[in-house]
Amino acid sequence: FAAEGPVFCSGHDLKELSSEDDVKHHSQVFELCAEVMTLIQKLPVPVIAKVNGLATAAGCQLVASCDIAVASEKSQFATPGVNIGLFCSTPAVALGRSLPRKVALEMLFTGEPLSAHEALMHGLVSKVVPEDKLEEETMKISQKICESSKSVLALGKATFYRQITQDLDTAYKITTKVMVDNLTLRDGQEGIEAFVQKRKPVWSH
Repeated sequence: FAAEGPVFCSGHDLKELSSEDDVKHHSQVFELCAEVMTLIQKLPVPVIAKVNGLATAAGCQLVASCDIAVASEKSQFATPGVNIGLFCSTPAVALGRSLPRKVALEMLFTGEPLSAHEALMHGLVSKVVPEDKLEEETMKISQKICESSKSVLALGKATFYRQITQDLDTAYKITTKVMVDNLTLRDGQEGIEAFVQKRKPVWSH
């Protein structure tokens, strides 16, 4: 995900949330947003946010929902809904799963932004680079991912999100079975054979 202009994503259009619209409309807006955020984790490919500018409210939620986020040094991240009387409760779902609780709550309670380097320090983004290196760094990560097997990546991503909410023993049970399943994939065997034969693997996709 990337954007043009000085803002990555400012979240919902507040005009859509006025009292002129009914509860049904408001429900549809937030349900659709939640569907988009959860879909990102269900996609069988890694999703990268390329952030160059301000990401607020649902825009900040979008960054937190992506698998990887690369930000320029000028980027900022905020959940300022509390300041206009609309607490960022749905963004809090993604923020609370990406950031330490006290950092997430300070953002939610104050609406004050995190700088790109603070976001990196707390785990909201993966990497911070100068603005003129943002495209290059994002493409470098993308290209490295594209060198791997699509089926293996899909299995790995789905398993990561499945195990992350489990207790330690359950997580190991899930991932132990998946490692065995991974070996049954054509690309699982191709990768091992290529390693043993000291050659580049030829993936099925």
